[in-house]
Amino acid sequence: MATTPKKPAQNHVKKVPERHCVGCQGAFPKKSLLRVLRAPDGTISIDYTSKKSGRGAYICKKEACFKKARKSGALKRSLDCEISDEIYDELEHEIKYCEETESEDD
Repeated sequence: MATTPKKPAQNHVKKVPERHCVGCQGAFPKKSLLRVLRAPDGTISIDYTSKKSGRGAYICKKEACFKKARKSGALKRSLDCEISDEIYDELEHEIKYCEETESEDD
């Protein structure tokens, strides 16, 4: 019985999923961004696991990107709904926390 020759082993590098920040429009690895979620029932929340069902928008963990996205209304456009001040405040708090912990790691 004839067998086909096997292909030499190739080193496959797993692709890292990338998403665009709504603030700066830069492409970053998905795990390095925060996801704001509009659930099917219309509620807006921060999705820390990035696995919840619904429409998501990603933002860098940088205060400058957050301010730019808030001023331009990028989250509102991306999620196609109004974003409450509570969500913006929670997001700002999370971003500041991420920046503080990142600076401590250096």
